[in-house]
Amino acid sequence: MPTDDASLRELLMRSRTVAVVGLSDKADRDSNQVARYLQSNGFRVIPVNPMASEILGERSYPSVAAIPPETRIDLVDIFRRGDQVEPVVAEALGRPEVLGIWMQRGVTHPAAAARARAAGRIAIEDRCLMQEHRRLLDASDGGHP
Repeated sequence: MPTDDASLRELLMRSRTVAVVGLSDKADRDSNQVARYLQSNGFRVIPVNPMASEILGERSYPSVAAIPPETRIDLVDIFRRGDQVEPVVAEALGRPEVLGIWMQRGVTHPAAAARARAAGRIAIEDRCLMQEHRRLLDASDGGHP
């Protein structure tokens, strides 16, 4: 699956719910800042953090697999070290509705990204979801529908 600007813009426009893996309940952490930005732009954020019961007003789950199947997830955003990515991607691929896997800046796992692409999903590595949303869907476009 391509990751050119048009494809990323389409992914962001089609996505409504983002599971944020490694979402911190600490306001000064990058994951929390990105999640708050996503919420303020119309996304529902599902926290994935086994150490918290609720973050940013949403119930937190210990893993992507633990999110109830009736909760649609369009995008999985990963704030974990590269060596922890593969199981997250495997869980995300177990959910047929997931359109894409997003690995935040500094997070890469070429084999997991290739596996996601082979399964027909968009896989992005080493890029900030918030920065890309700002760049591709600025306020003049109305942000997120």
